[in-house]
Amino acid sequence: MKYTQNAKIMQITEKTLIIGVDIASEVHYARAFDFRGIELGKLIRFNNDAAGFKEFTAWAEEIKTKHDKSKVMVGMEPTAHYWFNIAPYLKDQSMKIVLVNPFHVKRSKELDDNNPTKNDRKDPKTIAMLVKDGRYMEPYIPEGVYSELRTAMETRWQIVKQLNGTRNRVLRWLSIYFPEFNKVFGDWEGKAALIVLKEFPLPAQIIELGAMGIVSRWKQDKMRAVGIKRAVALVEAAKTSVGVKEGIAAAINEITTLLEDYELKVKQYERVMAMVEKLALQIPGMQEILSIKGVGLIMAAGFVAEVGDAFRFEHSKQIVKLAGLNLKENSSGKHKGKSTISKRGRSRLRAMLFQGMLPMVAKNEEFKALHEYYTTREQNPLKKKQSLILLCCKLIRIFHTLLTKGVTYDPKKMMSDIKRLSMPAAA
Repeated sequence: MKYTQNAKIMQITEKTLIIGVDIASEVHYARAFDFRGIELGKLIRFNNDAAGFKEFTAWAEEIKTKHDKSKVMVGMEPTAHYWFNIAPYLKDQSMKIVLVNPFHVKRSKELDDNNPTKNDRKDPKTIAMLVKDGRYMEPYIPEGVYSELRTAMETRWQIVKQLNGTRNRVLRWLSIYFPEFNKVFGDWEGKAALIVLKEFPLPAQIIELGAMGIVSRWKQDKMRAVGIKRAVALVEAAKTSVGVKEGIAAAINEITTLLEDYELKVKQYERVMAMVEKLALQIPGMQEILSIKGVGLIMAAGFVAEVGDAFRFEHSKQIVKLAGLNLKENSSGKHKGKSTISKRGRSRLRAMLFQGMLPMVAKNEEFKALHEYYTTREQNPLKKKQSLILLCCKLIRIFHTLLTKGVTYDPKKMMSDIKRLSMPAAA
């Protein structure tokens, strides 16, 4: 994990064949160079399938043999998901796979010809030159339970996104056809509210059925929490409703479709969460993480899904950088700029940590005390958001320790840096 640029450059010797590949959805382009940047061979165009991969491998082996090279290093941009297929294949062919930052490619493409042109012939060379200069990173491809967990959490994220979209569309439907509904029911996802929306969603249908008819329908599902008062309130709201009264048949079809989609997504969510829990508990140290008050399954599993095997990190600061929570400064001469977080890294990991920290500072005594201390200390008090970022970094350090050292969570040890609490009489 921890390579300096010098160490990266030292991996490239005169026996190394450097290949830059421009990744696309269907057709890839590649060019080969030596360690000095001299091109070897001609540009190759190959398809994103088994035949194309074999064609590329044969081309690389031919150049490797012709120019007496002993190892091959293939550089590429992590373009969407298009590199997921070729990377494992080339790894199995004993080729070293490295990735370059697309932003670096964009910035350095004018170095050779002072021309902002971007094309399939130019990009592979730009990528290869970045690799030659040690400006690359080695990709982490999770394996085993870590791969399963990452895929499961990605599925969960997609389901949540779609589920929230469906919820918003239901609220929109209610605002158009029955705005008063939410005054009777605080949450349309409750059992009684769902029965109403499924079977008699429009004000005219509710008025026709009447309060006793509504109560009778609720009793069929043995519901005790709602009764005649709620039914009467619903009928009265329907009588004074200002909802749209045109396009009724299409409106009923729309809400039926939305509720079917909602119930399907809820079932899918429950299924994927059962899988996430099963996978997460297979990871050593997960039980210790879940023992921390305020840390739930989603936060713990999400952390491991984004980070992968914690043992590949020598220090927790590397995970802080991976999350984009490391500090950056913009200073020049006498001007001292503000320090902010870099936001360069896994944005989902960063968002999950920050969102998870909000309830933690409210429910977890240790983090609550730390947050209060950081924001009220006499010297250099932090703003609330700065304190939350600092606590996220501390939580990363705790997670890394629990996952790699096999120790139990110790709240007192975590709070040992609060000098004000340990020395109350010093002032």
